[in-house]
Amino acid sequence: MADTTATAVDAGSNVGARMTYEDMREWMVEAEKLGELRVVKGASWEEDIGLAAEVVQHDESAPCIVFDDVPGCPPGFRMLINFFAGKRKCMTMGFPAEWDKLELTDGVHKHMKGVESIPHKIVDTGSVFENILEGDDIDIEKFPAPMWHDKDGGRYIGTGSYNVTRDPDTDWINLGTYRVMIQGKKEVGFYISPGKHGRIHRDKYEANNEPMPACVVLGGDPMAFLMGCTELPPGECEYDILGGYRGHALECVVGKHTGLPFPANAEVVIEGFIQPNNRRKEGPFGEWTGYYGSDVRPEPILDIKAIYHRNDPIILGCPPLRPPDELARYRAVTRSAALKENIEKAGVPDVTGVWAHECGTARMLLGISIKQRYPGHSMQTGHVAAMCHAGAYAGKYVIVVDDDIDVSNLEELMWACITRSDPATSIDIIHNCWSTPLDPRIPPEERAKGNLTNSRAIIDACRPFHWKDEFPAVNSPEPAVLKKAYDDWGHLCDPVTPENQSSPRNSLA
Repeated sequence: MADTTATAVDAGSNVGARMTYEDMREWMVEAEKLGELRVVKGASWEEDIGLAAEVVQHDESAPCIVFDDVPGCPPGFRMLINFFAGKRKCMTMGFPAEWDKLELTDGVHKHMKGVESIPHKIVDTGSVFENILEGDDIDIEKFPAPMWHDKDGGRYIGTGSYNVTRDPDTDWINLGTYRVMIQGKKEVGFYISPGKHGRIHRDKYEANNEPMPACVVLGGDPMAFLMGCTELPPGECEYDILGGYRGHALECVVGKHTGLPFPANAEVVIEGFIQPNNRRKEGPFGEWTGYYGSDVRPEPILDIKAIYHRNDPIILGCPPLRPPDELARYRAVTRSAALKENIEKAGVPDVTGVWAHECGTARMLLGISIKQRYPGHSMQTGHVAAMCHAGAYAGKYVIVVDDDIDVSNLEELMWACITRSDPATSIDIIHNCWSTPLDPRIPPEERAKGNLTNSRAIIDACRPFHWKDEFPAVNSPEPAVLKKAYDDWGHLCDPVTPENQSSPRNSLA
């Protein structure tokens, strides 16, 4: 492997991400070094892969799984699932493997604040061009795309993928993660929720009665996929932000038909055009809310003009399951970091912790901790969190707590909520907020009218500012003392064995 590792900020800041891989294959080498990669041969796309995902993606310590020798697929065509768990989630983002999720989020946040984007670089060729399928050779059905859920309307090849589109007015290149369904050997369809950048691009092309060029990257650098999942402001290209994150320009090639850029070392890329008003029924699909939220509707079709893939290609699979799941784990980290940055940029001081909870798939339940500085500080924080770009889409509840609460710990967050808030005075409601057809709580009659809005609850679970010094004291040690307690006595929680049953630090004598 070439020495392409880089720290993209000054080492003295101690927050720089050090990336040890450049593509999916180098990432797999690193995962194997951590003892977190397993190969399974002979699993079927019809049922086995989806059921296996249900098992491993709900287990935060489970390894990633590479499915090989999938019946009905060419030899060497593989599918990888469960990339964001165990120690490898930190490795993926370039941070120490032993960090917990709050340390990881804080590291990502600080790192992103300290880097500037580096424009991607167009190169002549790359390993993604090892195989070029055009004309009669196009067959997307031969790839190991599973039936992820038993009631899905078809095979979804795009779950760990990202779509590349260009704004027709500004030439801004955007990456977005949208589900991609196989509709035939030369066609795929994908659903994009209203308001998303890729949807805005598509609407512009359709309004002009022009075909929209698009590419779908089905496998490659996992960090590029995470970047495509992150809400960035309009006009910012995720490739360039990724370059800044890594510390060097991302090398891209351009598609022969669309001229759109995609990574030169990607595993599989679909290239084609979306013709205006060309639609076909799409769905249902088990979505990130844990429900079949969008039913079946006509959605645009991508006519495939070329498939590019490496030898023995690897597709990244990240199906949404009932949360908390893998999708919730990786979105929690990236969205929490983006949310903290949004809140701070709005001028809110002393935000000490942010966590977009996995049980709400990193959208519907946000926990924010602050060091209170003035009356109204907590409600200000909650309203900004609910309405800023990273928090506005499909939210439900924002809980603001004091800085003694670990917002990533759901039990601590709920304890603060039920002991420091009052239902009559501590909750603000915001109406007519940006939501999604995937929200199962939108009434059918409102959905039929196209009213895809919901409400938000802002819960002030801080000690009331004007009498916070009189609030009853907590009956647990200060954080430093509690850490010492775990350092000294944490071994008492270990399973009892003949070797540790009696020792100088664990004795009844």
